[in-house]
Amino acid sequence: MQLGFVSAILPECTLDDVFAVAQQAGYDCVEVMCWPKGRVQRRYAGVTHLDVRDFSDADAAAVRDLVRSTGIGISALGYYPNPLCADRHEAAVYIDQIRRMIRAAARLSLSTVNTFVGRDPHKTVEDNWPRFLEVWRPLVRYAKEQGVRIGIENCPMYFTNDEWPSGKNLAHTPAIWRRMFREIDSEHFGLNYDPSHMIWQQMDYVHPICEFASRLFHVHAKDARLDRDRLNEVGIMATPNEFHTPKLPGLGDVNWGHFFWALTDSGYRGPVCVEVEDRAYEGSLQMRKAALEQSASYLRQFIPKSLA
Repeated sequence: MQLGFVSAILPECTLDDVFAVAQQAGYDCVEVMCWPKGRVQRRYAGVTHLDVRDFSDADAAAVRDLVRSTGIGISALGYYPNPLCADRHEAAVYIDQIRRMIRAAARLSLSTVNTFVGRDPHKTVEDNWPRFLEVWRPLVRYAKEQGVRIGIENCPMYFTNDEWPSGKNLAHTPAIWRRMFREIDSEHFGLNYDPSHMIWQQMDYVHPICEFASRLFHVHAKDARLDRDRLNEVGIMATPNEFHTPKLPGLGDVNWGHFFWALTDSGYRGPVCVEVEDRAYEGSLQMRKAALEQSASYLRQFIPKSLA
């Protein structure tokens, strides 16, 4: 396995700066964010460390030079919008950007891009399903043509009242993954697996690793703390941020020893990338860099540098 981090936590840094932080903190790789340039309201969104619009051979050569000179790899390219949103013109913008990201990954000889499948939160799974197939069958086919895999993160994207009652990403449960992979049965369509999202959904985050081992393309290392006292007050129908808090690895409820024995037993040998969303460490760039250093120090007990 390779230890990396998600570059979204360093929005003010250039790609060169991000790689320098990775070197200093002892990481092996980075998941590089590829949002289109412009203002985005959502936290951790809108970060552009690699602009995939009009991404040329010369651009790719410059990135490959950076990888060679630093020894830091790129685990995947990442972009996390809602390509199934109700506004089809808005969704088309997201879909076009995903296609650009796939093309850029192919030009860089990268194997993986990460994103969400999306969802209209005011419709049932069944009512979303025809649109899911309409959008994702051609996207997966295009990824296959480019020799690139798509890893879907399992975050429900349900945090605010406007995302009630079901969030903006269909792919957050094993039942839905089974159906996804049955109906789009491609070796280029899989998961970017994050155990923290299972914590606040009160689901087993270890058991699915074995069943979906062949679909694990990428892993996020983020922890979450479930506040049982608060949950007892507001109930599971409250928005999740009312009863859970994202934390650095080792500071929440994920049993990382169990998680990594499941990963290793499943045969997973790919990247595990820290996703810093712990507000206790967001006060400054220095604190966010410290969060990356702390996370690397903690996770190296499970991913020795010598085995990267």
